[in-house]
Amino acid sequence: MSDVTKRALRLLALLQSRTVWSGPELAAEMAVTTRTVRRDVDRLREMGYPVLTSAGHGGGYQLGAGRELPPLLLSAQEAVAVAVGLRLTAASGLEGLDAEALRALAALDRLLPPTVRSEVSAVTDALGVVARPVPAARAEVLIALATAVRDGLRVRIDYEKGDGERGERRLEPRRVLAVDGRWYLFAWDLGREDWRTFRLDRMQAVHPSTFAITPRATPDIERTVRESITVGAYTRAVTVRIRRPLHEVEKLVPVRAATVTADGADDDACIVRAGSGNGDLRWVAMHLIGLGAPIEVIEPPELLTVLQDLSTWAGRATLAPDAAGKSPAPGATASATAEPPGAPGAPEAPEAPEAPEAPEAPEAPEAR
Repeated sequence: MSDVTKRALRLLALLQSRTVWSGPELAAEMAVTTRTVRRDVDRLREMGYPVLTSAGHGGGYQLGAGRELPPLLLSAQEAVAVAVGLRLTAASGLEGLDAEALRALAALDRLLPPTVRSEVSAVTDALGVVARPVPAARAEVLIALATAVRDGLRVRIDYEKGDGERGERRLEPRRVLAVDGRWYLFAWDLGREDWRTFRLDRMQAVHPSTFAITPRATPDIERTVRESITVGAYTRAVTVRIRRPLHEVEKLVPVRAATVTADGADDDACIVRAGSGNGDLRWVAMHLIGLGAPIEVIEPPELLTVLQDLSTWAGRATLAPDAAGKSPAPGATASATAEPPGAPGAPEAPEAPEAPEAPEAPEAPEAR
């Protein structure tokens, strides 16, 4: 490789690493004159790289966006980061992008030098993504919504609700979020005049408009979406106070299972809210017990009875006669042989509360 080519590639790498460079700064980095920098900039332009020039204070050279995608120069660490990002994208639940991500990962592998390829291969081979199956959102839907959010424009969507009813909604999109492998849109619904949360996998089509969104007060988006998913989508809400610090409980509760918020100025307690779709409070109660802290029921009052019944049932557990050949000590207990109250058989509680598919996730509760 000639010195001129090496210098051009070095200049391209510098322009990619920072927004604006002055001529003297580039000359100092490359150990050449500013005249040589100007000649190398002209070579990059001839190769199709849009190097822009601005005059005055704070001006200099910067790499602009071109009509075609030029080759990118990546360091070893950047190549690893891109490879990890592509691997995660392949398991993101976005229909169409998974295959594209794998093709891009294969193309990246072909272009890397041996030393960098081995490092990238070590990371990607060791990286596994275990995700439960969720309905896939289409890549074109995500891109159209993300663009509308960026440009501040209204959209129309063809939307299918949980009961199969389809219709058109006119929205002012504010944020696209990924929550536990599923994609959501938080938007102002112009027809219902309220904030709503929509699942991208239920969108059949997105039609961008040229109408700008109306500025309005926006609630805490992440908190509102989580409330919509975990509580607003269900027929019954459960609210309890857990006598354990917020930061400890947050680690135990999946984002799609419940909301966890501070309990005023009490640092030793927090508020947990969850939903129950079929009115059966036993599963909610069992998961609350799994948090391993005192529980104070706020609503509904009958949850207290369910918790007490479960406590009584668990207290009747006994050590099996063939338990590893050991004689039980007085008062020893083990796995319950009796069925829990109201259950056809002793259920095996999952590792974390798992919210079923929201029957009407778009209909989020009103912003508070």
